[in-house]
Amino acid sequence: MKLLVVCLLLGVCAYAHRLDEYLQTTLISVEKSGVQAEMTLTPGIAVLPVVWAAIDRDGNGIISEGEQRDYAARVLRDVSLTVDGVRLAPRLVSAQFPSPEFLREGMGEIRIAFRADVQGAGGARKLAFQNHHFAQIAAYQVNCLVPRDRDIEVVAQTRNYVQSMYGLDYVQASGKMPAWVWAPVVLLLGRLAINSAARRGRAYVLRG
Repeated sequence: MKLLVVCLLLGVCAYAHRLDEYLQTTLISVEKSGVQAEMTLTPGIAVLPVVWAAIDRDGNGIISEGEQRDYAARVLRDVSLTVDGVRLAPRLVSAQFPSPEFLREGMGEIRIAFRADVQGAGGARKLAFQNHHFAQIAAYQVNCLVPRDRDIEVVAQTRNYVQSMYGLDYVQASGKMPAWVWAPVVLLLGRLAINSAARRGRAYVLRG
C-alpha cells in the first residue's frame, strides 16, 4: 500500500508544474564520441495557445509530420551546445508529439531527442548547454545521466538560477595507456628477451 501511495505521489509531482509555464526538462548523456540529449516539453494550459500556434502553423487543429519536424527544428535552433568551447551541431534523432486532447489538458509531453558529435581526445572536458526556447514563458530543468562508459566520470554540474544555462565538467579517459606507463614495460620486456637469448646462446656453445 505504501509503495502504491509513493508511486501515485510521484505521478502527481511529474505534472505539478504551473499552468502558466512551459516546462522544459533536458536530460544530457555524455559519451566519448558525442553528446545525447532528450528534451521533454510540457506546456501548461494557460500558455498552450501560444505554443500551439507555433506548432500548428496552418491552424487546422492537426499536427502533421511536417509541422512536427519544423517545430523540432525550431527547438534545436533555440538551444546551444558546446564542448571545450567548440560549438556543436545537434541533429534531430526523434520527435514525439501527444494528441491534441492531451495537450489541451495540460498533460501532453513533447519529446525531442538529439545528438551531437564530439571531436578530440580524452582528459578534462567542459560542456555548456543553453536553452532559450520560449524564454518568456519557460521553466527550465537540466540534468545529466550517469555515464554508461566507465571511462567517463562526471566531476561537477553548474546552473544559473533559471537553469537556462547549464555546465558539466567531466573527465574522459582516452582508452589508450599513456606512454609513461607502457614505455618502461616494453623496455623491461626487451631486456628480458635479450638476456634470455644470451642464455640460450651460451648453453648452445657449452653443449657443443
